[in-house]
Amino acid sequence: MIETERLLLREYSRDDFDALYEIMSDPETMQHYPAPFDKERTGRWIEWNLENYSKLGFGLWAVVLKETGAFIGDCGITLQDIDGEHLPEIGYHIHKKYWRRGYAKEAAQAVRDWAFGHTDYPALYSYCKYTNEASYKTAEAIGMHFHKEYRDEVNGITHVSVIFRNER
Repeated sequence: MIETERLLLREYSRDDFDALYEIMSDPETMQHYPAPFDKERTGRWIEWNLENYSKLGFGLWAVVLKETGAFIGDCGITLQDIDGEHLPEIGYHIHKKYWRRGYAKEAAQAVRDWAFGHTDYPALYSYCKYTNEASYKTAEAIGMHFHKEYRDEVNGITHVSVIFRNER
């Protein structure tokens, strides 16, 4: 478990399905994805992370408000294909009713510190559709900077941010 001033990041459980589905099925929240998640895709998301914990020792973690215990999203490290390279990525999804309160930044900062303290990765990345300004602004808020943009079938253009170990 990772703890910040206002948040707890913990491993997913299958009991998180309903709260996660509320986030991932929302068209506004998922506007930069090809489509919102259906129930099957949401279930696979949880299973994928449970497998990642087992295989890698990390994944996306559930983000919970310490004060209320409310599940508000996820944040963590996954290995992603970024322009043909298999790279560690900090990803995050926060329920829209909690946007603009600094929760994504707080969670991502804690994940960045955890990753540099518990892995040997020389750099961490964040990537998103080039139109997802809120996502890459969150990456910048934790010290990441523009790395590149590239064309791909999913996003049209993907925006990539990076932070190197010696930059934090």
